[in-house]
Amino acid sequence: MLNIPTQAFPAPNSQQRIGPSSQSGRNKVALKPGHSLMDWIRFSKSGKDLTGLRGRLIEVTQEELQKHNTRDDCWTCIRGMVYNVTPYMDYHPGGEEELMKAAGIDGTELFDQVHRWVNYESMLKECLVGRMATAIKGTHTFALSISVSVRKQAKRKWTSLGQPLEFHNTFLRKKDRALFYRNCVLVSKTEVNHNTHVFRLQLPRGTVRHVPVGKHVYLKALIKDTEVVRPYTPVDQTMAAASHHSSQDSDLYLMIKVYPDGVLTQHLNSLQIGDLISVSGPEGTFSLRPLRDVTHLYLLAAGTGFTPMARLIRLALQDIDTIRKTKLLFFNRQEEDVLWHRELDELAANDERFQVEYVLSVPSDGWTGRKGRVDECILKDFLSRPDVSKCYACVCGPTAFTELTIGLLKQQGFSEEELHAFQG
Repeated sequence: MLNIPTQAFPAPNSQQRIGPSSQSGRNKVALKPGHSLMDWIRFSKSGKDLTGLRGRLIEVTQEELQKHNTRDDCWTCIRGMVYNVTPYMDYHPGGEEELMKAAGIDGTELFDQVHRWVNYESMLKECLVGRMATAIKGTHTFALSISVSVRKQAKRKWTSLGQPLEFHNTFLRKKDRALFYRNCVLVSKTEVNHNTHVFRLQLPRGTVRHVPVGKHVYLKALIKDTEVVRPYTPVDQTMAAASHHSSQDSDLYLMIKVYPDGVLTQHLNSLQIGDLISVSGPEGTFSLRPLRDVTHLYLLAAGTGFTPMARLIRLALQDIDTIRKTKLLFFNRQEEDVLWHRELDELAANDERFQVEYVLSVPSDGWTGRKGRVDECILKDFLSRPDVSKCYACVCGPTAFTELTIGLLKQQGFSEEELHAFQG
C-alpha cells in the first residue's frame, strides 16, 4: 500500500499560511442553490467515493495525470499531491472555467496566484488520489579523503542544548513561510447593527501582537472536521481620537458581519464569552510608504469593506500631517446596514479634514442622500484633484465592486501608483 504521510494543518507550504495579495483578484461566480461551502462539507463527508478509486491511494505518473483533463474527469496536482476535483466543479466559488485551467497538470502555481489562504488539504481531503511519482535519477558515487582533528571537550553539566524546533536552519520564500496561530479569548461582543458585531479578543498572557494599519489576520475553526479559515481586518475600539489608555490596549477588535449561510461567521456568532478563537499573525501587502506627502486621501468602501478604512481614517487624521483632506464614500444596501454610522458623522462634525458620504442602493422613502451604485457620475462628484495636490485612493468591498471601482478611478486619471485595492 502506498504510504501517504499525515497532512498536518497547515502544511509547511500550505497557502492557508499566507494572506491574499492585494492585487490578485478572486473572480467569484454565482453558485447553484445547494452548492455553498457548507454543502460541499456535507457532501464530502457523506461517504461517497469522490476519487473513483474506492479508497485506494496510488502513485500518479505525469502521463496518467495528463489523461484526466476534462470537465467530467479532472485531476490536478498541488504540491506533489494529486486530487480528483471533478466532484468539486459545481462548488468552486471561482467557477468551472478557473478550475479547468489546472486540469491534468501541476496546478500549484495557478493555485498560489489566486487561493493562497485556502486550506486545500482539508477542503479536498476526500478527493485525494495519491502522490505524484518521482522519477528515479541515476546514482553517482564519489570518493573523498577527509582528516578530522577533534579536541577533547571538558566535562560539563549540560550534555546538549536540547532539540531544535521544526524548520530550524531552514530558508523559505516569504510567500511560503508559516503563519503562527494563537488561541485568543473572546472578551466581549458589541452590537454594531442588526447583523454585525465587534468581537474583542484577548491575547494569551505575556503575548504582544501588533497588527499594522491595513493588514489583516486569519481566524480558523474546525467545523464538521474541516478547517475553515477567513481573513478579517482589525479595527480600533472606537473612531474617536486615541487616548493614552486606548493606545496601550493590546486587545484585538474585529468587526464581523454574520451571514445566514456563513459557515465561519455562524460558528463565531455561537461562541460564548470566554471561548477561544484561533487567530493568526498579521498578513497583507498594504504599505504606508505611498502615503508620504499625500495631501488628499480618498477611501471607497462597500459593506464590510469599511473595516480597513476605519484605522486608515484615524491614522490620516492623527499621524500624517501632510494629509489635508480624507474623504470616505461608503456604499451600502440600506441605511441600517451602515457600519459605525453615528461615529462617522460625529467625526466629520468635529474634524473639518474628514468628510463622509453615503450611497444606498435600496434606500427608504425618507432617504435624502446619494442613491444607486458606484458609477462614473458618482465618482466625478466625489473626487477632486486640486492644483499642487498629491492624491491616493483605497478601495475595499466585494470583488465586483473593487474591480469596477479601480477601473473607474483609472478613467478619472488615477495611476497604478495612486491606487490600492484591499482584496481577500
